[in-house]
Amino acid sequence: MSAYKHMNEQWIKEQRERSDIVRSRLIVWRKQGTIVRLERPTRLGRARALGYKAKQGYVLVRVKTGRGPRERPRPRMGRKPRSMGVSKYTPAKSRRWIAEERVGKKFPNLRVLNSYWVGSDHRNVWYEVILVDPNHPVIYNDPEINWICDPSHKGRESRGLTSAGKRSRGLRKKGRGAEKIRPSLAAKGNLGK
Repeated sequence: MSAYKHMNEQWIKEQRERSDIVRSRLIVWRKQGTIVRLERPTRLGRARALGYKAKQGYVLVRVKTGRGPRERPRPRMGRKPRSMGVSKYTPAKSRRWIAEERVGKKFPNLRVLNSYWVGSDHRNVWYEVILVDPNHPVIYNDPEINWICDPSHKGRESRGLTSAGKRSRGLRKKGRGAEKIRPSLAAKGNLGK
């Protein structure tokens, strides 16, 4: 078993057991801000699998998002209860995709590469997002990652081009039964139904 695989299994075991390390970590995270820049990944094995490298040009950020049903402000004027649009309102996006979008707005000069789950409690979910600086010489001279420097990848998290976005758009399915999900749900008129 590789070291990273062993680290991932150990991480999952700790999360299941809700060990003292996990609980103390969540206590600290709750007191921190919504978007926190990190020096190193909390889950090294997962970060490496998703393209993170410990070199210049890579930035890691932890994001806190809420849990539970999405809520909208209740309309002030008269409506039928069913027309209020308050309950049972769920956008066609995962929490992870929303977290990536928030980070993309906070760091407009960086590109979102990927993200992964790092923890959750009764109220919040935390994700770590891997960002890449397309203007850094280390990045645009590296043939493995310099594809992200292309202008077409600007704002990729807002257009559902990250892994979380593709999953929410249904692009993991192929072939029979998936005819109406390409090129996009919005283009086929399926978004929000």
